[in-house]
Amino acid sequence: MPFIPYSRQNIDDDDIEAVVKVLRSDFLTQGPAIEAFEKAFVARHNMAHGVAVCNATAALHIACLALGAGPGAWIWTSPNSFAASANCALYCGAKVDFVDVDPATRNMSVAALRDKLAKTPKEKLPKILIPVDFSGLPCDAREMRDLAGQYGFKILEDASHAAGAVYDGQPVGSLYADAAVFSFHAVKIITAGEGGLVATNDAALAQKLRLLRAHGITRDAGLMKNEPPGAWYYEQIALGFNYRITDIQAALGLSQLRRIDQLRQAREKRAVRYDKLLAPLPLILPPRQTDRLSSWHLYAVEINEMRTAATRAGVFGALRAAQIGVNVHYIPIHLQPYYARLGFKRGDFPYAERYYDRAISLPLFPAMTDAQQDTVVAALADALGVARTAA
Repeated sequence: MPFIPYSRQNIDDDDIEAVVKVLRSDFLTQGPAIEAFEKAFVARHNMAHGVAVCNATAALHIACLALGAGPGAWIWTSPNSFAASANCALYCGAKVDFVDVDPATRNMSVAALRDKLAKTPKEKLPKILIPVDFSGLPCDAREMRDLAGQYGFKILEDASHAAGAVYDGQPVGSLYADAAVFSFHAVKIITAGEGGLVATNDAALAQKLRLLRAHGITRDAGLMKNEPPGAWYYEQIALGFNYRITDIQAALGLSQLRRIDQLRQAREKRAVRYDKLLAPLPLILPPRQTDRLSSWHLYAVEINEMRTAATRAGVFGALRAAQIGVNVHYIPIHLQPYYARLGFKRGDFPYAERYYDRAISLPLFPAMTDAQQDTVVAALADALGVARTAA
């Protein structure tokens, strides 16, 4: 039986032509495709400024720095995410803490956040909050903005899963966050092969991000300490990094961006079909909320142990043996050995832990066929000990 991956990129002839055009041009690294991609992406997401970088981890890092993270500062994020959502705080010398998730949305819980803020001493309150749009479902950014006004923290929305998603009638990240980070990894909604972008409406913040992306070096005479002696002159005015994206990647990202709604809708079609096929099974399915539209980066289910004796490990193993590329997103960050050394332990964030203990991400990608989806559902039903569900 052919292997069914949990996700895969969707590349068409226009994407290939866009990359080939750059390969035949004078620019492979720093050229016009980068700025074109940045402008088009933020225009699509109703934001003013975009700074594209080599990956979303780099985007989180420089966004934290630009928002003022450093030694003595606290950054709070969700334990239900990839490690980068917390690591970025440590890269800056800041301290990291977590806020438990809502058991329905699997995103950061506003109730838990409100309670934690009220109980935290002033000196340990967050300078930056990093909520995560898990699986492509936007977080409760409206309520978080209200709390940010009360407690004085910045919001850096980790929208790595959520390009093309909608919240409160507007593109994700555009209404309530100080900045939002997007990912263009191969299995994301659109891909640049690899890459990330920080989007913001703050011009001064965008200027800091551009400096941090490229060694802290500028050719803008208005930012220099000395009078430029010639057109060759540049100055390093900050300590930055080599986090630049290439024109090759940007060309692919720009081409993919033209299909972002089509790709998101194809994912949603599969998600809706899963909902119907999986309804009789002993599973907890992904949530729906009326004020937001998911990008459907993942279709993550939970095994309902009240309705089946099957274990997550058993189901996972059976599906992998059937050549179905299920995965688990995510092992809670605070349970990783590195974070255990920082003092975190099991029991600290029980809803994130409970979700993880039961979670499996099923295959979902735009080119997935009905037959592939039927194969996944049938194998899942068998693994759960339930009669097969017809399409």
